[in-house]
Amino acid sequence: MSAPGASSFTREAWERVLAKAKRAVVYLDAACAESLHWSCGSRRLLEAVGGPACHLREFGPEAAGGAADQPKALFVLSRLLKGRTVETLRDILGRSHFRYCVAVTAVAHPVHLTASHLPAGALAELEGQRPVFEQLEEKLCEWMGSMNYTAEVLHAPLLLAPVAPHLAVTPAFASLFPLLPRDLRLLNGARPDRRKLGSLAELDASALPPELLLQIRCLVSGLSAFCEHLGVREECFSLGTLSRIVAADLANYAPAKNRRKAAAGRASLVFVDRTLDLTGAVGHHGDNLVEKMISFLPKLPGHTNDVMVNMIELTALQPKEENYTMIAPGCLAQSNDTPARALWESLLTIKHKEALMEVRRHLVEAASRENLPIKMSMGRVTPGQLTSYIQLFKRNFRALESHCGLLQLGLATVQTLKHPFSAKWDNFLAFERLLLQSIGESSMSNVLHQILPIIKSFSQRTSDDYSPEDLLILLVYIYSVVGEIPADKDLDAAEEMVKMALTVAFSEEPKQSPLLKKILGCESAGNLTFQQARDAVEELFDSLHDITTARSLMKQFKSVYIPGNHTHQATYKPLLKQVVEEILDPERPDPVDIEHMSSGLTDLLKTGFSMFMKVSRPHPGDHPLLILFVIGGVTISEAKMVKDLVSSLKPGTQVIVLSTQLLKPLNIPEQLFASDRLQPDIGI
Repeated sequence: MSAPGASSFTREAWERVLAKAKRAVVYLDAACAESLHWSCGSRRLLEAVGGPACHLREFGPEAAGGAADQPKALFVLSRLLKGRTVETLRDILGRSHFRYCVAVTAVAHPVHLTASHLPAGALAELEGQRPVFEQLEEKLCEWMGSMNYTAEVLHAPLLLAPVAPHLAVTPAFASLFPLLPRDLRLLNGARPDRRKLGSLAELDASALPPELLLQIRCLVSGLSAFCEHLGVREECFSLGTLSRIVAADLANYAPAKNRRKAAAGRASLVFVDRTLDLTGAVGHHGDNLVEKMISFLPKLPGHTNDVMVNMIELTALQPKEENYTMIAPGCLAQSNDTPARALWESLLTIKHKEALMEVRRHLVEAASRENLPIKMSMGRVTPGQLTSYIQLFKRNFRALESHCGLLQLGLATVQTLKHPFSAKWDNFLAFERLLLQSIGESSMSNVLHQILPIIKSFSQRTSDDYSPEDLLILLVYIYSVVGEIPADKDLDAAEEMVKMALTVAFSEEPKQSPLLKKILGCESAGNLTFQQARDAVEELFDSLHDITTARSLMKQFKSVYIPGNHTHQATYKPLLKQVVEEILDPERPDPVDIEHMSSGLTDLLKTGFSMFMKVSRPHPGDHPLLILFVIGGVTISEAKMVKDLVSSLKPGTQVIVLSTQLLKPLNIPEQLFASDRLQPDIGI
């Protein structure tokens, strides 16, 4: 049996849920559906429900109720069972004929108690009891129409969507993103009678809005359950403001303290704020096929991490746009197809060119096993060659069904290679390298002057030119990589020219993307005024200036930029690489920027005594398991880099990379300009 990890944790949680699914109408919210998608797949749910039909519905106010011949309902929810979530439950049950209802929440009961705003003493007294769940069970029976009916409220830690053995994401927390200095204005506005916060360094949990605090506690509850599954006592470390708050909450989470006493294993759990290095999030340096798939192909509806693969090539339909919606899309997650899963996991960890050869090899071997008339071809892998192999399967339904997962990954490869963004990716990479060199050789004002000619309004642009969204990605790249910039008149003048060019480009855009609507605060391009565009651009640059200060509190990890010289080009050195190298340094120097979170008096005494006695302070490289949690998203290339680094620097150490979502470059501008960062929608 393999060692416990993200996959076994999630499957175990889902088996607990699916044990309640027999002959039920199943209601899932989007985050739980995504967890199921990556861990067990819909087929496992169909098997668990059994019966002639599976009635699967998206949980929401508009969801259809149960008919007279449907006596049982199963609700699987990622949120707290409070507020709007409970109101929706009541409404669905009120228009149904259910006599047996099971509600499963991914949030543990202690967090429900916290959300009830009980005093600390009352919380301690209720430890081990489940009054919130018991009260809701009574309500569910009442809403079904009889107290003689059966209702159960259960907790299952459906936190993770396991992408690979070394990588998992948290769909319910995809919107969680580190705070920026401009967020202080809103926080200070909410504390009129208290001392104003001067910087993010002064921020602690008490200054956060209650919705954000509850969201953090929900995450902490899930992470504690994950550590329990792994059988480890975790030491919590942090790098960044929000990471410090999350790590401290986990270190001092009462159920976690009790659990740690009995844990046999040890692990280091290091939280890192994404904002400390946005260069890696928006850059195009990753030489990975999967990263391009995620960046180019459209999102799978309702998902934050998977994409749609057009399956029309495997049908007799003409490949015309009007036919695309007739065929259900394929995807990247292949949880129940062992050979496809093996290919997927290998694509995550090898380079682009090797990945293409691996896809071709799998298609050739599958076709050979099915005795399909395949013509072998060596040399460079082309989209046409892969398409010809894939089309062999559509004439043989049994072969198509047997290798459906592999064919989805093959088509994803073809569609990525043929995508118009493929050439643009290389253009981005070349321009980023040029900008890196320029940053070392000249001032920031000169770098902005290089950006100026590529800012073109809609009427001037061709398909090869940069769109407004592309320009935002480049600006985030530049301002993140340079770090703190001393103010000067030349820079002010250069920024003013870029601002004006962007204002004109935004004003003349005939159709606004969702991102532009968010930035400009205007639903229709026709209603946008020049002044509105100008104000939005000013706010945009305020955010860019915030990005430059993200590492200002760092001593060791102050820069991600290595200047070039006569023999070497200037390069970007990812923050995550620096962090892992520091953690696994054989000299084990005391971490300068990586902060340890004490979980009680013993840790505080150790820290205090270490100042004048030889007491070893906790070090993130102490333990055989390293869990790295990036708050704000991680790229496929970064996860691969971390895995490779750990393998080369300390082969005996196991590493798991967790994050809120898989990133593509456009995700970062979307997160930076999200309006609900401080007040997330947690359904209350």
